[in-house]
Amino acid sequence: MDWRAFAQDMATMARDLLAQDSVEATLQRITSSATELVEGCDAAGVLILRGTSVQSLAPTDPIVTESDRLQERLQQGPCFDAAHQHHGDRVFRIADFTAEQHRWPDFVPQARRLHLGSMMGFLLYTDDEDLGALNLYSHRPGAFNDVSETAGWLLASHAAVAFSSARTHAQMEQAVATRHTIGEAMGILMGGHHLTEQQAFDVLRRYSQENNVKLREVARQVCEKGGLT
Repeated sequence: MDWRAFAQDMATMARDLLAQDSVEATLQRITSSATELVEGCDAAGVLILRGTSVQSLAPTDPIVTESDRLQERLQQGPCFDAAHQHHGDRVFRIADFTAEQHRWPDFVPQARRLHLGSMMGFLLYTDDEDLGALNLYSHRPGAFNDVSETAGWLLASHAAVAFSSARTHAQMEQAVATRHTIGEAMGILMGGHHLTEQQAFDVLRRYSQENNVKLREVARQVCEKGGLT
């Protein structure tokens, strides 16, 4: 590999990741970059665990989702393990699906039917949080070597920072939008029922609690309908 060219490509990708305008766009850029920058990579995706349930994000090929679903059903596999780790092994690899594997005895023979030849899973994490796993797939056995692993790990490191940043930005935007909606709803209640600011907020909060509806959803209903029904 031409590491100088790879470093330039990685720097360009890192800037591009931070320029994306949504979490989804950031993830799609991460997985597409994997197929472009990691030698042997035919498909890529991000796997997130919610308890024992798997969520497949930004898959570049249907085979990614199929593999994730198989790992979820069996509760085993390299990417499943990567997402479960807490700063342990940095990469999990199946070099050859045609060879016997002792670590994932149920997953490997069934994944072989998906025409997988080899795969790797990288933990995505920052100092503050675990984000899931970046999964790389190849149709060819033995496609990933030590160079591929190093490239994949460098990509995963940049990806984790960009993913975390995009998610934080999205959460902040949602919080601002929620505050704006609640403020608008309070204004409607204050004007329509001659309430003080605190009384209007108490009405929204009480309705939220009594009906088990999130406060921002109650506020949205008030803004759309002009009051509470």
